[in-house]
Amino acid sequence: MKVVVAPDGFGGTLTAREAAAAIVAGWRRVRPGDDLVCVPMSDGGEGLVDVVATADDTWVTTEVAGPHGHPVDAAFLLRPDGSAVVESAQACGLHLVPADRRTPRLATTYGVGQLLDAARDVGATRLLVGLGGSASVDGGTGALNGLGLRLTVADGSGLKIGGEDLHRVHAVRWGWAGDWDGIEVVLLADVDARLDEAAPVFGPQKGATPEEIPALTETLRTWADVAERDLPGGVSRGDPGTGAAGGLGFGLGRALTGARFERGVDVVAELVGLDDVLADADLVVTGEGRLDATSFGTKVVGAVRDRARATKVPVAAVVGAVADGTAPGDLDVEQASPAGPGLEPAADVAAAAERLAHRAP
Repeated sequence: MKVVVAPDGFGGTLTAREAAAAIVAGWRRVRPGDDLVCVPMSDGGEGLVDVVATADDTWVTTEVAGPHGHPVDAAFLLRPDGSAVVESAQACGLHLVPADRRTPRLATTYGVGQLLDAARDVGATRLLVGLGGSASVDGGTGALNGLGLRLTVADGSGLKIGGEDLHRVHAVRWGWAGDWDGIEVVLLADVDARLDEAAPVFGPQKGATPEEIPALTETLRTWADVAERDLPGGVSRGDPGTGAAGGLGFGLGRALTGARFERGVDVVAELVGLDDVLADADLVVTGEGRLDATSFGTKVVGAVRDRARATKVPVAAVVGAVADGTAPGDLDVEQASPAGPGLEPAADVAAAAERLAHRAP
């Protein structure tokens, strides 16, 4: 039997490649004769560059500002065709912030702008920008600062980076930003959320308290008023994807003329050749850290399930846990750690895959 193993990463505990390897290890204990094909996946968030990298790509590492302004090393891929793959989470990812310090009103996407500038500086003419997994809800203003745009308050002085002071934004100008004419920018959204949904829907995952949500939402509306007046881009706050990465999709889509949204998981599926390996598969095993209502939209589990359905291939999933009230539908689901990640998450995932393999036809 040919089994395609195509999981996402497991929420900061296992990368997609590590999760795939653990699933394979557990499966082989029960069914050593099966043909197992690993296709680690991403929706554009943490782990994107690792999943799509090939032997022909060049890794470029540069120092940028992290979500709280401290320097971090971030890498992007430069491909032989002149395109670059940029993972925003490498600069502003939630995984870069300790759990007890997570608060999106203090987090910035400044390093994302620096990362994009670095890709442009080495000659990339097409940028695939993954938007998922951010610690921020700054509407992309930090990234625009990092690119060289200037945000100001009413008296003309510069605005601090981060979301806390964004309610004071009065104007935005191109500043010392470089020339982006002729550079194609594809924004790989991991959600269809609009800008107004960035704070109430995803803010709590990033550490926002219930008391902070209304202020963050109103701040983003203020920023949208300014950006739609002063910046030329065709993206509007009501477009699907503008709420991705705390509004980073909106900021970049507004500032970079010609930028457009695509579903991150669909672009990744094309880059890794998922449909080709599904063509003659007997079973697909996908997975992620937490299965919930969002898993069946623009996320890896839902996308893999939908593509497998199209070729009539049955689908199973190994997940860390299933959220209360989540209906897996036609998925055969095995939980690895329903009470939360254990000391050895790879072993837990392998054990779950072993249990799943016992049920395989």
